[in-house]
Amino acid sequence: MLSSSASLWCPSMGAPRVPERTVLFQRERSGLTYRVPALLPVPPAPTLLAFAEQRLSPDDAHAHRLVQRRGTLAGGSVRWGAARVLGTAALEEHRSMNPCPVHDARTATVFLFFIAVRGRTPEAAQIAAGRNAARLCCVTSRDAGRSWGAARDLTEEAVGGAEQDWATFAVGPGHGIQLRSGRLLVPAYTYHVDRRECFGKICRTSPHAFTFYSDDHGRTWRHGGLVPNLRSGECQLAAVDSGQAGHILYCNARSPLGSRVQALSADEGTSFLPGELVPALAETARGCQGSVLGFPAPLFSRPRNGRWPVGAGSHSYSPHLCLGVREPSEEGTGDTQGAQGPSGMEGCRDSPEEPGLGPGLSGIMAAWTSKVPGPPATLSQSPTWLLYSHPVGRRARLHMGIYLSRSPLDPHSWTEPWVIYEGPSGYSDLASVGPTVKGALTFACLFESGARVSYEEISFCMFSLGEVLQNLPPGPKPPGLGDKRLERCRPS
Repeated sequence: MLSSSASLWCPSMGAPRVPERTVLFQRERSGLTYRVPALLPVPPAPTLLAFAEQRLSPDDAHAHRLVQRRGTLAGGSVRWGAARVLGTAALEEHRSMNPCPVHDARTATVFLFFIAVRGRTPEAAQIAAGRNAARLCCVTSRDAGRSWGAARDLTEEAVGGAEQDWATFAVGPGHGIQLRSGRLLVPAYTYHVDRRECFGKICRTSPHAFTFYSDDHGRTWRHGGLVPNLRSGECQLAAVDSGQAGHILYCNARSPLGSRVQALSADEGTSFLPGELVPALAETARGCQGSVLGFPAPLFSRPRNGRWPVGAGSHSYSPHLCLGVREPSEEGTGDTQGAQGPSGMEGCRDSPEEPGLGPGLSGIMAAWTSKVPGPPATLSQSPTWLLYSHPVGRRARLHMGIYLSRSPLDPHSWTEPWVIYEGPSGYSDLASVGPTVKGALTFACLFESGARVSYEEISFCMFSLGEVLQNLPPGPKPPGLGDKRLERCRPS
């Protein structure tokens, strides 16, 4: 199924181009609904693995099991196999949620992580009571998703004693990554129990992003430290080669604070520097999951003398332990239908090493300082660029947008979006599918979409870096512009 013609139009911009899309999962008349997409390319073809939750209704509490479709890329298009239920990706009397695949290139193994939640216990109930009902699980495939092994329950190994301080947790959703060192990283978030009151009946929590990681090709798994300050939820990761600053792990997370939160790690996700708001990436009213993808900057943009130029329009980036502001009182970032969890965390803590919020922040700051000698780096462009997908609507989940950052460490570097689908849109996952037959770097996006609501279907589309550059406005969004330009371009 292909997209209909564009209806979003501005006289100053002309009619926007949108990529063709294919619907991979569609809501059924019985009420069976597909949500929370994840997309993973597996070499050498590549094979594309598309995952989703199958739910008895759109409600989180009615999640049931995970489904998959395998696609084969040939001649610039993808031939998709039939949808099938992943029967082994389940625990008895639990519902399977949040597919999060990662590929180990050295062992040719795909790990599909997910959480198994007991019965129909909603996330909001876990947050309110401070009692976790989620288990960390994964299944593996050594034949590019044709078959899957039995589920492994990794909760005791990877979460361990931290579970008593976590009201609940989840992975991703969306893809994980492998670093050059071989470390496998799975994005995750938890609602950390900050304090219990009234004899434990009232639980005060705050959401924080973190990682699960493995340094032995998936034989064992551990959890890293939490993003320590700003409330951050569903997240994704990208490895960034940032020139003189060395190799940095970038985390982009959902937040209830009006815009996205980014956090950096200098030790491959073992711990994170304090996060900061990304004003150019606005959130929807209740927040929404988004996807981030790193890729090498094109050769035409690279410096001739090995040094990256400083542009007049660039912004300096300086990590700091406290943003100097308090967060407004907001509710949690969960995507539960109809209710959100309470949260009472402030934007800056008295101690950067408060118990439960991740070890060694002073150590990571020292590590960062050693990586960036002299004054903070100011880069107009980076050897790594980032793509980001997220609905562009501020009040509702509308219009799937693709954003570009040529300087990932700079939270002001993001462009305005290229809208690739006009209408209700929700969760998404990005993937790089390599060069096409013409040599163009090509990306894919798997995203929730619909005509009336965002969970009617899950769509797939592909586009090249050239198309991204042709359809994006030239340069970052001016500070304070907000949604004004898009507000003038709403569909009639």
